[in-house]
Amino acid sequence: MRAVVLRNGRLGVTDLPDPVPGAGEVLVEVLARGICGSDLHCARHGAAFGEAVRTAYGVGGFDPEQPVVLGHEFVGRVIARGPATTGRVPLGGRVVSVPALTRPGRPFPGFAGSETPGGYAERMVLTEALLIEVPDHLPTELAALTEPLAVACHAVARGGLGPRDVPLVVGCGPIGLAVVAVLRMRGAGPIVAADFSPGRRRLAEALGADTVVDPVRESPYRVRAEAAGAGRSARPTVAFECVGVPGVVQQIIAGSPARTRIVVAGLCMTSDSYEPAQAVFKELELRFAMMYSPEEFARAFARLAAGDLAVAPLVTRTVGLDEVPGVFAAPPASSDDAEVLVAPGP
Repeated sequence: MRAVVLRNGRLGVTDLPDPVPGAGEVLVEVLARGICGSDLHCARHGAAFGEAVRTAYGVGGFDPEQPVVLGHEFVGRVIARGPATTGRVPLGGRVVSVPALTRPGRPFPGFAGSETPGGYAERMVLTEALLIEVPDHLPTELAALTEPLAVACHAVARGGLGPRDVPLVVGCGPIGLAVVAVLRMRGAGPIVAADFSPGRRRLAEALGADTVVDPVRESPYRVRAEAAGAGRSARPTVAFECVGVPGVVQQIIAGSPARTRIVVAGLCMTSDSYEPAQAVFKELELRFAMMYSPEEFARAFARLAAGDLAVAPLVTRTVGLDEVPGVFAAPPASSDDAEVLVAPGP
């Protein structure tokens, strides 16, 4: 099979043996896969990414010196079954899944070796018990958004929004835009979203932001203040940091009112700093959000399949496997893209 392989920061399309499903596993043909920001981090900051995982969990970690097939946002079609499977999803059925295997060592497809490839391959193995069958009415390209929507659902849950809270979304990349969509689904608002990209600001409006801000022209914190009101009747703020660039957390600390909850969903791969005295004096809460539980993944898919999450505008471009290295090589701020999908074929 063809696959995009990452090793020592370099991506290339090559041929690999088909993976073999083990006990309780199925083989799927990948129909669509999304390019996630964490994939870009693996390519650009492989050693730091792996060390962060090992430090956080004590085991595992991404090894940049070993060949890895990235891709943890995917939709596949079941084409074969391993031993000890039940066949609950018929051959030919489309599926999504949490990117994890329950075999010994519990590898994460998309972050492990090429024997358990992620979605940037033509085929991959998945644990049957974790499969969610995609209904006929849901297009493949929308089903491919399940994973980033699960990330957004978890981030919003970490925010603990109350009925009076005013959400501020800083950064309208795929996760920031997904956060906007989840906030709109939950009836939160007014939603203020900020991004330097005109295209992404338009997408934020399409996905449910009430006000979009160009930080070059005006302060998103002033706009948020206008939306929240002033004095004793001012509404509380929940800010979502969806950029992952050094200095942004401090900007939010400096610009936010007292008792703001800050949810950090952006993955910053370099050292950062902030002024703790400012956060202390304002009694701010700083929370961090990472991935989701299997239950949150399933709930996100259910809302997507039910039509509660109108997120079609998130998909801005579709490329072939041969184009993936070029997408990774593009400067991070050079595009208005949101979710870039990789389709079958060249």
